[in-house]
Amino acid sequence: MASKIIVVGSVEGAFPSILEKISKLHTKNSFSLAIFLGDFFGDPESTSEEDDANISELINGKIRIPLPTYFTIGKHPLPRRVIEKLDNSDDELCPNLYFLGKRSTTKTSEGIRIVNLGGSYDPNITAGLSKDKFLPFHTEDDAKGLRGANSADILLTSHWPSDARKGSQVVVPDGIETPTGEQYVADLCSALRPRYHFSVSADVFYEREPFFHPPSEKEPDAKPITRFLSLASTNNPSKQKSLYAFSIDPTASTPITLPPGTTVSPFTVTQKRQRLPNQAQSYSRFSTTQNGDTYRPHKRSRYNDRSRQPPPGPQDCFFCLSNPAVKTHLIASIGNDTYLTTAKGPLSTPSTFPALSSATHLLIIPLEHSPTLGSISVPDDRARTYKEMQRYRHALHSFLISKCGTKLGAVTWEVSREAGIHTHWQFLPVSSDLVKKGLVEAAFKVEAENEKYPVTFRTKDVGDGTVEKNDFFRVWIWMPGDEDVVDSQSNGDSVQEDEIEEKRGKQKCLTLLLNADFRFDLQFGRRVMAKLLGLEARMNWRDCGQTDEEETKDAEAFKEAFKKFDWALEE
Repeated sequence: MASKIIVVGSVEGAFPSILEKISKLHTKNSFSLAIFLGDFFGDPESTSEEDDANISELINGKIRIPLPTYFTIGKHPLPRRVIEKLDNSDDELCPNLYFLGKRSTTKTSEGIRIVNLGGSYDPNITAGLSKDKFLPFHTEDDAKGLRGANSADILLTSHWPSDARKGSQVVVPDGIETPTGEQYVADLCSALRPRYHFSVSADVFYEREPFFHPPSEKEPDAKPITRFLSLASTNNPSKQKSLYAFSIDPTASTPITLPPGTTVSPFTVTQKRQRLPNQAQSYSRFSTTQNGDTYRPHKRSRYNDRSRQPPPGPQDCFFCLSNPAVKTHLIASIGNDTYLTTAKGPLSTPSTFPALSSATHLLIIPLEHSPTLGSISVPDDRARTYKEMQRYRHALHSFLISKCGTKLGAVTWEVSREAGIHTHWQFLPVSSDLVKKGLVEAAFKVEAENEKYPVTFRTKDVGDGTVEKNDFFRVWIWMPGDEDVVDSQSNGDSVQEDEIEEKRGKQKCLTLLLNADFRFDLQFGRRVMAKLLGLEARMNWRDCGQTDEEETKDAEAFKEAFKKFDWALEE
């Protein structure tokens, strides 16, 4: 069923009169919700007594808001009293008024998915500021994290995408310049393929012709269409349009026939990202929320009966950087399509491998929210993701060689299940002697036999998973090669191509094929490694909790040791 929505440009603190106007329009049109772009409040540095009084009335619920209404953050910081109220009210400022945050994915009660990137771009943002949802700044990695949401009905961004006017015949009034736009916003739009993309500009209303995106593997005949609009501020002197109403049905299928006037997408997606001043300003996968997508306008539900809930969406997935309720201290590196993080509740400790100075239990995770690599729908995205995950794995091998010579090998394992949530690989060092003697391979095989699994391991690598239709458990067992190979490879250069791995030691890949109805223990790989390393007391990650300070110390120790192998810092 289609929902009517009204979107408003930046009001700069003039919200009493605009909310009154929206109320009158709502009486006639019965909107499902309203969205305020840009700055809902004015600059706190130039707040008048009247502004203070208006904020007090709003917070105290004296200004009537008759429909669910959402606001973002623009170029100004939020007033202190507003932040204090939002901090204690689950982002509900007053009845029917909700804060979308700076980087968020929200699903409304009508089923409409809204992805939001607020604030201004600051390439020199200091480490840690990106995590504060109330500050009016964001980084490219904030945008990159939102790409893991996979799709959106409505995309909201403070900045225009670059090349938005490319291929357009829409005329802009004389004397008015449109924003130049940002490439990372164009990349975000291309990744999410929203039905509507809204942005803001001070003095101009701009509505581009619809444009279509290339079809996906899942829908080869469909071409998703995006409509890009930028709304002027409500007090603009040229009286440019600052309100826009439309209808949207989130259940409607992608049209096969293009509307008249539709153009090709103006965006050229980049594969390289700019190096950030400090990658510690990225985010963690670990969320404090537990349920699926956030349903608004009601507060976040916290049902105890998880069996009634759908699998977590990107909003609440433990591995999605688009999750707004995140920490910032566990990410080690962010690539173009994947990222590397230290494990929460690691199996190993810094004393397990003293030469490494950290636990070095790591996860390699795709940015895209997908249960398996094979289910990433766009073939090029899937190929890049798999290659980049291997690149991280090989760089970690080089790191081990530089620190320990031939003493340490590594085990990397993966559980690939169509019923899964967000696929990832786990990486853990292991003694080369255990690999050389065949004890690592034997440990996995014996554990499967002890558990009476109906299948056995095969010496087989299924690549990115597309050739294997079954669910599977896969493990790579690696050890360094001879001393002369080690000497030539331990200079800190990261591995660029998969073929180089053959020169970096010896490897075997074991794959255990699983039926979809087989109840496979997701902790199988960790259990095997715990027994192998004599760490049975740490078999359950929940028993290995650390304080934030301990997690930060371990993550920083790894990042410092790994940085000359981190190829993402160079791109």
